[in-house]
Amino acid sequence: MNSAFAFLRDCLRSDEPVALATVVEVTNGNEEGAAPGLAIGAKLVARPGHEPVGSLGDKRLDEVVARDALGALDSGSSATRHYGAHGEAMRSGVTVFFDVFAPSRRMVIFGAVDFTAALVRVAKVLGYRVTVCDARATFATVRRFPDADEVVVEWPQAYLARTGHDLGPRDAVCVLTHDHKFDVPAIVAALGTRVGYLGAMGSRRTHTGRLERLRAAGVEETALARLMAPIGIDIGARTPEETAIAICAEIISRRSQAPVVSLRDGSGPIHRVVGPDLEPLAQTLPGRYD
Repeated sequence: MNSAFAFLRDCLRSDEPVALATVVEVTNGNEEGAAPGLAIGAKLVARPGHEPVGSLGDKRLDEVVARDALGALDSGSSATRHYGAHGEAMRSGVTVFFDVFAPSRRMVIFGAVDFTAALVRVAKVLGYRVTVCDARATFATVRRFPDADEVVVEWPQAYLARTGHDLGPRDAVCVLTHDHKFDVPAIVAALGTRVGYLGAMGSRRTHTGRLERLRAAGVEETALARLMAPIGIDIGARTPEETAIAICAEIISRRSQAPVVSLRDGSGPIHRVVGPDLEPLAQTLPGRYD
């Protein structure tokens, strides 16, 4: 068996992320300095943390294509790209197709709270592999979160120390704890990963205090800019299910770079009181609407 195919087979069997690059078109006749070794069907397999396996027929082209294959793997999308015979950009001598085999996107939810079960359900509909993590064994149980792929009893920072290297731009971390003993270490640890989305639940007042603690923990402003808090887009969500939809919608919008209004970028109460019949409720529960 071809070594590239054997390596690809082994990666797929172990559910490891991998990308297969295949030459699908060569126009050597129009390419100055074209490499004679290039051929349609030549293959190269790239996997994070490993040397590429296979060759497209030119060493410099292999280096560029291996780099771009890992980039395609990060995005989770197959793609076609064009190169010069030696990997030059903005040339059209060689056309390469990147076939991406990426595991399911991951969502890690810190905090076994009332909103967590709803977020697990919505995330599963979107195809995420979901982990619920909380240091409190009483709350972090499979019985409470039967839809989760994994329920872990562990402190957030310890969990991410073990698994954070596997998180990438396609993945999400959602901190729902509302308790600085949990959420500050969780956010600090998550900022040390390559995770594409990091959000934290809480009111604006809660988040102001959280930011002070994060700065005191040594987190720089450029890192804090990655944090989406209050979490979710501004759709007036109130119930756990509506909040879960708002969170997932924000994750989608950040990934697709579609312009939406996030709660982080607004002002005023994050929970609206609609209609005159609800005004007394807002007055009696001021902490709920801050």
